[in-house]
Amino acid sequence: MNTTILGYPRIGARRELKFATEDYWAGRIDAAALEKAGADLRAAVWTELRDAGLDAIPSNTFSFYDQLLDTSVLVDAVPNRYRHLTGLDRYFAMARGVQDVPPLEMTKWFDTNYHYIVPELSPGTRFRLADGAAAKPLLEYREAKALGIETRPVLVGPLTYLLLAKPAADAPAGFRPLELLDGLVEVYAELLERLAGAGTAWVQLDEPALAADRTEAEIAALARAYARLGALPSRPRLLVATYFGRVGAEALRVLADSRVEAVGLDFVTGPDNLEVLASIGGLPRRTVVAGVVDGRNVWRVDSRRAKATCAALLGLAGQVAVSTSCSLLHVPIDLDAETSLDPAVRERLAFARQKVAEVVALGKALREDAPATAEIPAPPAGIDHRVRARLDMLGDARRGDRAARFAAQRAALRLPDLATTTIGSFPQTPQIRKVRADHRAGRISADAYIQAMKDEIARVIRLQEEIGLDVLVHGEPERNDMVQYFAEQLDGFATTEHGWVQSYGSRCVRPPILHSDVARPRPMTVEWTTYAQGLTNKPVKGMLTGPVTMLAWSFVRDDQPLADTARQVALALRDEIGDLESAGIRIIQVDEPALRELLPLRRAEHAAYLQWAVGAFRLATSGVADTTQIHTHMCYSEFGEIIDAIGALDADVTSVEAARSRMELVADLRAAGYRNGIGPGVYDIHSPRIPSVQEMEDNLRRALQAVEPGRLWANPDCGLKTRDYPEVEASLRNLVAAARRVRESLSG
Repeated sequence: MNTTILGYPRIGARRELKFATEDYWAGRIDAAALEKAGADLRAAVWTELRDAGLDAIPSNTFSFYDQLLDTSVLVDAVPNRYRHLTGLDRYFAMARGVQDVPPLEMTKWFDTNYHYIVPELSPGTRFRLADGAAAKPLLEYREAKALGIETRPVLVGPLTYLLLAKPAADAPAGFRPLELLDGLVEVYAELLERLAGAGTAWVQLDEPALAADRTEAEIAALARAYARLGALPSRPRLLVATYFGRVGAEALRVLADSRVEAVGLDFVTGPDNLEVLASIGGLPRRTVVAGVVDGRNVWRVDSRRAKATCAALLGLAGQVAVSTSCSLLHVPIDLDAETSLDPAVRERLAFARQKVAEVVALGKALREDAPATAEIPAPPAGIDHRVRARLDMLGDARRGDRAARFAAQRAALRLPDLATTTIGSFPQTPQIRKVRADHRAGRISADAYIQAMKDEIARVIRLQEEIGLDVLVHGEPERNDMVQYFAEQLDGFATTEHGWVQSYGSRCVRPPILHSDVARPRPMTVEWTTYAQGLTNKPVKGMLTGPVTMLAWSFVRDDQPLADTARQVALALRDEIGDLESAGIRIIQVDEPALRELLPLRRAEHAAYLQWAVGAFRLATSGVADTTQIHTHMCYSEFGEIIDAIGALDADVTSVEAARSRMELVADLRAAGYRNGIGPGVYDIHSPRIPSVQEMEDNLRRALQAVEPGRLWANPDCGLKTRDYPEVEASLRNLVAAARRVRESLSG
């Protein structure tokens, strides 16, 4: 194993998986057709990687939705509420829910924008190898073997799986999923033995949880798991892959003392892994799979530095294999598909196919002891001294007294208790997408495009008024994506045509590329928002994406600290907010769903990150009058570690995902002393089911146990862009009815 990668995108070069999956959900194809589409995509990837010259090719990295969900199905960790379903229907019900059964919780995969389906476990969970000899990793290994391609099946490691799981709602207090380790490891042992019987030479067990802080008990669990798996009399060789940062010396020592044959280390986000490895005396009898090609960003590798890292490892490892820092799931597939990028930016980039070529070239250079070609990316196009001078003048930024703002906004806006609103976007219908595509392609004029967007905005405003919402939105028909839309209008960003990356399930995004200093040449949202406000007497929210999320959901320059780049984006947003306020918009929402996502995995680094992240938000939002209400929105993250930071943002109202987690965050915020407005999502928009009035009323009453009515808002848990109008209208009518019921009961 001289060259390998830890994983590869599964969506297809033309998003074939997205379209096939959505066709299955809509009933346009059957399960057999969807399975065939998946098999075709897997075969194409394995063939491509073989032809590229990789020595070792991963398998079982394909998924119809998510690898954690696949693992739950593999080990039969299926909650009882789904067991009346079978096959793909059960699988997708766990991910998306059905009308009478809500889905499992969904949250972010470590500090990435990829979402996983959270395993739900209880003391009564009994793991078993579902389907036995027909288990998914075995089937996919045999598929590749039939093509003449030897692969290395990839599994989520048992420790990471349990550390990412949550107790079921009926689990006793104090129960931790890690208590189930021994039973889970026995299922892994059975699977490894079956894979060995099928001829598998290597298996990869992903343990990214080792890049975060781990307790003594968790390290002991790691040792117990790999002592058992390493001692199997018949098994493949084991690669334990860690990534997303530095592995602690205690965990690395456990792996060194185990019988695993290879350890993967990330030297891109965790360059000090070299020092940790040296501190334990190296791995002289193991292969170190060196993650020196960045699997999460799009910049070309500095091959001289990467080769130097590998050379330094030669004295610390029995063997060295060149690899990516993590799975290439997080980057677009092929740079060659991009024909419109600025050449000065394009020459600095590498997407998944190009990164595979970089791995192969580095492996060849190491084998032949040849010099690596210098591929240091060129510096940014230039420095915007005006932006940097303004930032130096502004310094730290804060708003005035919270109580005074609350009183001023209550008098100015005259909103009821439990005010109802949505998060921002309304469904992006095929007609809307066609108009945008026709405008980009020049098939319709700018005037025709503007009129079509205005017609849609007017329709959305009328619909919201008819439903009875208190605070309206313009629906964002002109926006392709909440980050890309702004990136297209800001200096310093580039956008792609085909640079799709999976976010969750069939949802794909095209992250922009932030390559140099950021500036706003002109207003970005004022015209659309003021047009909508002119159609109604109810307040219409201005909708912006916050500075941290702009960074988190872009590929960001790596030649200056993230904090500096965040302040540049914040300054552009500050100017936009000022223009919205001057135009008469009195509620402005600055979304920061990625605030938790970028939190470093090590606690020692939390304070520094939160200081600049909160500071960037305040810089963007602190220039408004007390009567202007600032909202923010966050979703699908574990918020426990940033509760204090949510308060420090000092937004007047914070809306959060809360439906899948049964309002648990509301109580956490109350316990942390949060005193501003809160809009807990009372229904889950990522599921096609329509929640009842009673279900949303129950959620509001749970929230009222921690928040007084004057500070509580009623809203969905996220934007409505991916939903269809019939389900959106029905759900919003139920939401308004639920809020009215609760409001009337309180007044009574």
